[in-house]
Amino acid sequence: MNPNSTFRQDLPDTLIDRFRAGDLDAFEQIYRRFERPAFTLALRLTGQRESAQEVLQDAMLKAFERVGQFRGDAPFWGWLRRLVINEALMLLRKRGRFEDAPFEEDAFADHAPAPWIHADAPTLERALAELPDTARAVLWLYHVEGYTHVEIAEQFGRTVSFSKSQVARGTQRLRELLQPEPGYSPCLINAAGNAS
Repeated sequence: MNPNSTFRQDLPDTLIDRFRAGDLDAFEQIYRRFERPAFTLALRLTGQRESAQEVLQDAMLKAFERVGQFRGDAPFWGWLRRLVINEALMLLRKRGRFEDAPFEEDAFADHAPAPWIHADAPTLERALAELPDTARAVLWLYHVEGYTHVEIAEQFGRTVSFSKSQVARGTQRLRELLQPEPGYSPCLINAAGNAS
């Protein structure tokens, strides 16, 4: 798991206990604390604001309904994060938005640096939005959320080869989308913040 995840929030045990007891004020506090990271994660996985909002609402409702299933042997944020991921993937499945691609071993021959290293945030956002849903979701889970290929395969109900193939294909497609246009000359910003 990504150590910098915005989901990593320690909650007081008393707040979780109140939530488990059905305290609506506790639920509201938890909702407010996790609304932004849950929406952001859902948006990264679904690629659409409306879908992300739907995932957020469904995941929070499930959290309220299923809080009794939270055993406390792992952090609460991890449990909630898994609910958000599950809801996002379920929404994409229902909409028939997952495509399957055959695994190609030679797809891993490319050891070039990750294509997003030098991309600015708006450019990367646009490129991610153009990826197929499956590739975007798998790339995000693998590179940002820190899921392994085995964990991703379990989430999708597919094989490890499926996950590896999606990462390879998604990375290649991102590389293509992030290539500067012919004749493009990047504008460099100096330390004073001026274009040069």
